[in-house]
Amino acid sequence: MTTLPLWASIPASVLLVLSGILTLTGSAGLLRFKRFYSRMHAPTLGNTLGVGFVLLASILVSSAVEGHIVIHQLLITFLLIIVSPVTAILLMQAGLRRDARRPVPEE
Repeated sequence: MTTLPLWASIPASVLLVLSGILTLTGSAGLLRFKRFYSRMHAPTLGNTLGVGFVLLASILVSSAVEGHIVIHQLLITFLLIIVSPVTAILLMQAGLRRDARRPVPEE
């Protein structure tokens, strides 16, 4: 079994802790906000950046273990950058269509 060098393990650990904090913050925003549109915003930003930090840590650890730069994870990052906003836009459009059909409550 290969031990991970200290120069790679410390930044990877920091990136993983930061990703956990960002993902937890986004999830807390999901619970805290009341409206659908606000609830969509917080997790999308927090989780996307959190996954980005996990992928950076994965690139760092894989490169340290292999002995050369490994960038396969950049494909995952690219797909995440494309897919996550598109998914959020589609969910927002579904919410708008739902709200257009629903009658406005009178106060």
